Amino acid sequence: MFTVRDSLFRLAEDIGLSYSQVKHLRWTSSRWPEQHRQTAVSFTVHRILASIEDEQERFAAILKPPAGAGRWTPDEANRRVGRQVQRPVTPQEKVSAIHTLARDEDVAAVVTGDLLRRPTVVAQVRAEDRVSAVHTLVEDEKVAAAVTGDLLKRPTVVAQVRQEDRVRAVEELTRDEHVAATVTTGLLRRLAVAFKAMSDDTARHQVNHAQVERGRQARDDFERTSPVAPAVKRIDRTVEFLDLITACHAFVAASGRVVPGLRDRQLGEDERVIVHENIARVRATLDWIETAVDTGKVDVDGELARLLQGE
Repeated sequence: MFTVRDSLFRLAEDIGLSYSQVKHLRWTSSRWPEQHRQTAVSFTVHRILASIEDEQERFAAILKPPAGAGRWTPDEANRRVGRQVQRPVTPQEKVSAIHTLARDEDVAAVVTGDLLRRPTVVAQVRAEDRVSAVHTLVEDEKVAAAVTGDLLKRPTVVAQVRQEDRVRAVEELTRDEHVAATVTTGLLRRLAVAFKAMSDDTARHQVNHAQVERGRQARDDFERTSPVAPAVKRIDRTVEFLDLITACHAFVAASGRVVPGLRDRQLGEDERVIVHENIARVRATLDWIETAVDTGKVDVDGELARLLQGE
């Protein structure tokens, strides 16, 4: 029996979206009962305003665009919920925009260099930020490595390092694949750590993908080296036939349940685009299945591969 989570994963696979995307779309829809949705307001605005916790406040907000605006836009919606906007107007919005643009290391380096040439600006920098700047400006890798190594050997120093900085340091130290694999293996042996890690959708997906890939590699090795591989392969072909029939039946059955529910319902522009994209993917998949069944060829060309991957 499928749980809600299983159903969402299956739906995500069927329509070519990630589980987190489907989960977020479902959450947005749940925040807006049909009678409170506004056809003149975009889905993007609905998604942004959905973060307003109080229902009455949320339902009232979408009916009252900001004064002088006349209508809701994504930027106005972001301002309403306190998020960064695309076109900053106020000083605080401009500061946030600069921080975002400076995430690029090259841009940040140029901007920082220009600002540090202005004495009145430097004078207003907090002491802790000056310390951080000094460490950043240490260009000699050997000196930086020696200083860091010495500091990390002092427990009293490490104890004062912020949690987010510790996380960043671990990320830097585990860029080497061998080090990362060793550290990750050790951490996953700790039940509490493994439990928290598996709460992250991306981490869980990567672990599942790795398990599948490891199984595929083991299967390939078995088929190359085992004398009984041909007999097993014949059995697998029968299983693949049954899996294919089951998949077709499941698609037809699911469509028969869902499509009648669209009667007299007008989908939004964003929804129609997503549906048409997935219809194209379904058609391509059906053509691929038909070719495989008729010819035994399962190769996909570049265009079909991109379509199936949603590119």
